[in-house]
Amino acid sequence: MLARVLLALCLAASAFPATAAGPLEVTSRILVERRVAAADGTTQMKTLPATRAVPGDRLTFTLAYRNTGGRPIADLVLANPVPSHIAYRAPAEGSPAPDVSVDGQHFAALSALRVALPGGGTRAASPDDVTAVRWRLTSPVAAGATGTLAFRAVLK
Repeated sequence: MLARVLLALCLAASAFPATAAGPLEVTSRILVERRVAAADGTTQMKTLPATRAVPGDRLTFTLAYRNTGGRPIADLVLANPVPSHIAYRAPAEGSPAPDVSVDGQHFAALSALRVALPGGGTRAASPDDVTAVRWRLTSPVAAGATGTLAFRAVLK
């Protein structure tokens, strides 16, 4: 069942034009870490397209973007929900840290977020509480420019 859900997420990843910001192409992918045998008998960890995953597998969610228009796109915000069966861990290596949300409405650094407790009060948010990630690009994306943003997660 979980493998089918992950596969469905991968198949749902597609390129789409962003009408509000201009001609922007965004492609999302989910990658999974796998131990792969080399010809010399050793093994090494590789990041491969996710076609199947089991609880505990380490995943990388990527958003690749490209300005297909003739003018820069300013004030670009790219967001990605974190499905309930996925636990956010951290930004991927080489990617800027996203702002995160535990309620889908308020975004900030994880250390600044609080989670309401059932009996009242709050506690510090943890990576397991994250329900969405968001990047605000501080510089305009030039015509023809590309970039990739990514975060690491674990299948629950």
